[in-house]
Amino acid sequence: MSSPRLVSIGYEGRTAEDLVDELTEQGVRVLVDVRLTPLSRKPGLSKRRLAERLAAAGIDYLHLKALGNPKENRQPFWDGRVKDGCEAFNDLLDSDEPQAALQAIADLTATSTVAILCFERDHDRCHRQVVTERVADRIPAGRSVVYA
Repeated sequence: MSSPRLVSIGYEGRTAEDLVDELTEQGVRVLVDVRLTPLSRKPGLSKRRLAERLAAAGIDYLHLKALGNPKENRQPFWDGRVKDGCEAFNDLLDSDEPQAALQAIADLTATSTVAILCFERDHDRCHRQVVTERVADRIPAGRSVVYA
């Protein structure tokens, strides 16, 4: 088995099956859902169905609402003002609940490859880039981050 890694992944343009296949290929053992509300119109990608599908593939599911991007901060990402959205989201992560959630992900990476999931396929146009950076700052140097 390769050393534990941190994977950033979005399901935009993917089926649930495609997502699970990619996670399996990346060796993911835990998927952390950072959607504020883990619902999707795409079949199999809402919280309960996704957790069931992941469990069947041997992947644990964890929803961390504290790391979800609030509705009022989504427009900057959609408008291409990603820096503004990231700055606003970064400010939200300084309270106790998000800090504990970030540490929980970092702790999981000690023994498992962990994926951080949101909708947007492009890591650079999603709030999960901030989550990934903040977690990466808490894990040992040399542990790789993958953008799938």
